[in-house]
Amino acid sequence: MSESSGRLELPDVLWQRVSPKYITVELVSSLITGLIMCAVGLVLFLTVLGGTVWGTLLLAAAVVIALLLVILAPRRARAIGYRMREDDLLFRRGIMFQRFVSVPYGRMQLVDISRGPLARMLGLADLRFVTAAAATGVSLPGLATDDADALRDELVALAESRRSGL
Repeated sequence: MSESSGRLELPDVLWQRVSPKYITVELVSSLITGLIMCAVGLVLFLTVLGGTVWGTLLLAAAVVIALLLVILAPRRARAIGYRMREDDLLFRRGIMFQRFVSVPYGRMQLVDISRGPLARMLGLADLRFVTAAAATGVSLPGLATDDADALRDELVALAESRRSGL
C-alpha cells in the first residue's frame, strides 16, 4: 500500500463505488442520530444540568457533533468502495479510520442481502459476507438492488468453485 496525501491507497486498483443514492441514507441516519443527541443534551440541560456551565457545554458539544455527522455523511458514503480481484474481494471504507478488508472467495460461507425501509424506497441493498472467522464479517452498503443481486450470485458461484478446489 502506498500513502498519498495521507490516505492509504492500493496502486493500480480501480474501485467500484456504491450508489450515489446511498448518500441520502447516510444523511438521514446522521440526522436522526444528531437529533437524538441534541434531544438528550437539551433534556439534561433543562433538568439536571440546567443553568450550569457543564450543561451549556454538553448541549453545545451535542450540537457540534450532530452538525459534523451531517456534514461528513456524504464523504463517508463516497469513501466506500470494492474491487473484485482474481482470488478475493477487496473492500474499503472510512475517512479517518480507514479499513481495507480482503475476503478470499473460497472462505465465503454466506452472502446475505438486506434492505432497510429507506434503502428499499431508494432501490438500494446491503450485501454482507460471512466467513469462518466471525471477526471478518464485511458489509457492503448502498448497492443498487439489481447490482446487489448480480454480485451475490457471482460471489456465490466463485465461492463454490474455490471451495471445491480446496
